[in-house]
Parts: sequence; C-alpha cells; structure tokens
Amino acid sequence: MKARRETIEQAGRWVRSAEDDFLTARNMLALGRRCPCAVVGFHSQQCAEKYMKAMLTLHSIEFPKTHDLIELLALVPRRIRIGLAVPEAAFLSRFAVETRYPGSREPVTPAEARRALRTVRGLRKILRRLLPKAATASPVTEEG
Repeated sequence: MKARRETIEQAGRWVRSAEDDFLTARNMLALGRRCPCAVVGFHSQQCAEKYMKAMLTLHSIEFPKTHDLIELLALVPRRIRIGLAVPEAAFLSRFAVETRYPGSREPVTPAEARRALRTVRGLRKILRRLLPKAATASPVTEEG
C-alpha cells in the first residue's frame, strides 16, 4: 500500500506542476492584445505533457524524457480515454521547442494561443476526473 501512496504522491507532483503551467497560460491569454501568444502555447503544451506524465506515473508506465505528446500518447493504454487525438497532440507538441527559439517559425497567432489553451483545458478536465482525488487536490479552478 505504501508503494501505491508514493505513486499517487508522485502523480500529484506532476499535477501541481501542470497546474502552474495552466495558470500561466490562462493568465497570459487574459492579457488580450498584449498576450505573449508563444508563452500561452508553450505553457499549454507543458500542462498537457505533465498531466499525461501524471497519468502514466499513476499506472506505473515508464516514459522517456520527452516533450513529444504523440510519443507519450502512444504509451497511454487504449482503455484509458484521455480525450486527446493525435492531431491535437501534434499541434501542442510543436510549442514545446519551436516557440522557444526566435526565428524558428512564424509567430504564434492569438487564434493558435486560444486553440492551445482550449485543447489543454479539455485534456485537463478529463484527466482530473481520471486521476485520484489525492493527486488532484488544490486545482487552479474547477472551471479553468
């Protein structure tokens, strides 16, 4: 039972870090015209990545140190429906690296920033229901 508790605690650490990213993305998008859209994309991707790693941790599934959501998605057992399809995973994954290096791509648009946050909001909602309460204590907001 101790091992299970430790697993839930580790998943909870991933969730808390994901919530920090969610809060950052949400607050940046709320800036409107002054929104740093690339920051919203980056933190949306990070939130998705960390929630997925929380789920994998909970199920004792080892995962590589990667930011590729498609790679992480492939590790999630089919019986667990997390609500993230490959196209959405690919869309978010590009924010992990591309947006961190100036000039590597066109600037992130407000529409892309909104889509990134909307996508991660849906994933977050589903995974918060699938994870045990002990791992999801103290959310940013339930509506988020």
